[in-house]
Amino acid sequence: MKAIRAIGTAAVLLLTSTAQAHTFGATGGGLAQGFAHPFLGLDHLLAMLAVGLWAAQLGGRARWAVPATFVAMMAVGGMLALAGVALPRVEAGIAVSLLVLGLLIATAARLPTWVGATVVGTFALFHGHAHGSELPMQASELGYGIGILAASALLHAVGLSLAWMAQRGGVVAQRGLRVTGVAIAAGGLLMLGVL
Repeated sequence: MKAIRAIGTAAVLLLTSTAQAHTFGATGGGLAQGFAHPFLGLDHLLAMLAVGLWAAQLGGRARWAVPATFVAMMAVGGMLALAGVALPRVEAGIAVSLLVLGLLIATAARLPTWVGATVVGTFALFHGHAHGSELPMQASELGYGIGILAASALLHAVGLSLAWMAQRGGVVAQRGLRVTGVAIAAGGLLMLGVL
């Protein structure tokens, strides 16, 4: 039953609006608006959940090191954007992050923690750069940034919790987790225009 709910949730997420997290058109904002931002874009929402799901599959230190690396590198990406440092193909990087993270979940890929942290850290640069380059005009950079980082960490924790429940829910729930990975990867392909 849990697996069916997970599959249904993934399907609903993929079939809803393809709004992207970094196209939020606010004219101002602070901590609360920054916190709300990751929940408004399907790409960011799926990526944050995926990081948590995969970190739980990796287990051990990766459960905290992989999400923490993502949050830290997302902050770096945002600061690069605010400093005017260009990052090529940000949209493609975000789409590829969904594709790769989805496939890692679908295959339950077991990589060393440092490799997992490097993978998600690289993707986090793209997510952070997108947020930093399209920061609302009158936003408090610090407040808005802290809000985005806090919401991202919360979504990582949700992903970790969902994977933890699936791992204890038996074979069907674990298959549901892998199917969720396939759905996330499909979202990446949709963003790339492949599907």
